[in-house]
Amino acid sequence: HVQLVESGGGSVQIGGSLRLSCAAPGYTASAYCLAWFRQRLGQAREGVAGIGTDGVSRVADSVKGRFTISRDAAKRRLYLQMNSLQPEDTAVYYCAACAAASGLRYWGQGTQVTVS
Repeated sequence: HVQLVESGGGSVQIGGSLRLSCAAPGYTASAYCLAWFRQRLGQAREGVAGIGTDGVSRVADSVKGRFTISRDAAKRRLYLQMNSLQPEDTAVYYCAACAAASGLRYWGQGTQVTVS
């Protein structure tokens, strides 16, 4: 079981940057993939970026070139560096972990990002 706690959200001006962090005390790189999702008001949750158990990262086309996902396996932390933020990036951002063996997915509580 992995517990996830996000931090780093907030309000930022258009074109600004934020760095989200996710603490995952029970995470092990070989057993879980990690990802960031976001949910805009009134819309379905969507994947933003993820890192597999093989360490390969993927980023959604909508944020490619602006967002970077990274992890510190030793510290059991996941990061999302968000640059050139736009109003359409306003959403609640969630950290997620998926167990490679079972497929079970775990979620953090979410952190609000507001761009205006």
